[in-house]
Amino acid sequence: MTPTEIPMIETPRLRLRRWEERDRAPFAAMNADPVVMHDLGGPISRADSDAKYDRFASAFTQRGLSRWVVERRDGPFLGYAGVLYRAEHPALGTHHDIGWRLVREAWGHGYATEAAKAALRDAFTRANLKEIVSYTSPDNLRSQAVMERLGLARAPSRDFTADYGQGDWRGLVWIARSA
Repeated sequence: MTPTEIPMIETPRLRLRRWEERDRAPFAAMNADPVVMHDLGGPISRADSDAKYDRFASAFTQRGLSRWVVERRDGPFLGYAGVLYRAEHPALGTHHDIGWRLVREAWGHGYATEAAKAALRDAFTRANLKEIVSYTSPDNLRSQAVMERLGLARAPSRDFTADYGQGDWRGLVWIARSA
């Protein structure tokens, strides 16, 4: 399947799709929200948000996988979820990770779990991946709860500390494996 043939994913309530130019502004607004961005050291600038947008959008073309835009089936932008290739991670080396981030108004509705489950299924079936990791900080209990609902297995031997430019950050690692 070529990158231009990457399908949209639909769940009962959500649509996961590739990035479009119209997503830049709501993506930047989400990245500017201090509550949403708390576990990553706080809000990021518009320039950093645009760079992240560009990285996510180009990953579909380069690798066929990325974070998907998540929106309700009736249209509003909710955030992102999906699997991303990571090369040369300081602690985990080369790997694929699943991640999600939603606007604050979308929290508490089960959207992160629904979207991440669909993204995992796609990565295991369409991309034929064997292992996908996920990591979060010890205080991000909301993401840890999503990881548990997804059936990811905790992997404490792979936990790490890394400096992402804002001091040391501790990552708790969880693993998903294809069936």
